Amino acid sequence: MTYRRSFSTSQHGRIRLSAVAALLVLIAGVTLAWWIVTQPPRIERQSPPEPTPPLVDVVSVSSSARSPDLQGYGRVEAEQEAMLASRVAGQLERFADGVLPGQVVEQDAPVAYIDQADLQLALEDAEAQLADAEAQLALEQAEQQRARSEYESFGRQLSAERRALVLREPQLRQAQALVSQARVARDQAALNLERATLRAPWRAMVQERLVGAGSLLSLGTEVLHLVGVEQFWVRASLPGEWLYWLKEGSRVTLTSSGWPDDEQREGALVSMLPALEENGLQAQLLIAVDDPLALNTEGPALRLGDVVRASYETTSKPNLIALPSAALRPGEQVWWVDDDNRLQRSQVTLAYRGQEHALVSSGLADGRRVVTAGLAQPSEGQQVRIRQRDDTPSSDSEGDT
Repeated sequence: MTYRRSFSTSQHGRIRLSAVAALLVLIAGVTLAWWIVTQPPRIERQSPPEPTPPLVDVVSVSSSARSPDLQGYGRVEAEQEAMLASRVAGQLERFADGVLPGQVVEQDAPVAYIDQADLQLALEDAEAQLADAEAQLALEQAEQQRARSEYESFGRQLSAERRALVLREPQLRQAQALVSQARVARDQAALNLERATLRAPWRAMVQERLVGAGSLLSLGTEVLHLVGVEQFWVRASLPGEWLYWLKEGSRVTLTSSGWPDDEQREGALVSMLPALEENGLQAQLLIAVDDPLALNTEGPALRLGDVVRASYETTSKPNLIALPSAALRPGEQVWWVDDDNRLQRSQVTLAYRGQEHALVSSGLADGRRVVTAGLAQPSEGQQVRIRQRDDTPSSDSEGDT
């Protein structure tokens, strides 16, 4: 009995000791966890990395004699256009053969005929009136001859006024005036008879018949709408400052979206109009195109009212540098890269600026590597990297020469 009790007491003590040790371990773990959680993280400070220089596109420039590629749009209009009207009254008898809309009539060719019956009778009456007046003049001349013989045989001198009355000079002048009046009436009747046949004033295309055969015409009634076919005009517009590059008589190449891609027509700049276009206040130009309907030449035909694209032949000016328009910054400034690959800025003077290209007259030296793309917020002295491109075109190919 005594042995069992002492063994049981010893075992109980070991269990209590294990529990105390476990409790101490738990407390230590909780304390360590709390310390770890409450301690701020330690971040080792490092100096920031150097920013990577931006990658830019550049173009090397050089000056030479250059001219811009000026292009614009214009509308085709007639150089000669007329509403052919009747110059006599009467009934329209018929149109000449082939006088149809879209057909060409030659200069002085008959195009319409007015009934001539009344006009023929008027001519015959005028001729009769002229014959009667001439007969009256002949009788009066005989009377004057008789009166002169009597006056000479009378043997007395009369005053000038009385002598004129005795010699029937007023009656003679009256008879002569009646002859002249009758002759004018005869000529007018003959002219009206000739005008009963309407003729084309120039080589033209019939645009429209305005009346039909059988219509009763009065003086001035419009019969035909004619358009001259020898030449059309293209009324184009350009910014006023571009006129500096143009001169009258220069060649203009015309294209249209309605023509095949390889088709074009040639024209000549004939006039720079003094008035500005109402919409946009641009300068107006007239371009002449011979044989516009391609009746005698090869090529597409121009149509009235069509909108065509005009490419102008321009005059070259010396010592100009060509740049892509993308290289220009607000205030007519450009950025270029020096030998240390750092940005520099220059103020330039423009001789021309288009949508794609510009021409610089001063402010930029030959050989500069001008930045065309890649700059967001540039600053002078900023380091940059230049994009290497095997196919980068030079300024000569990009510019307008």
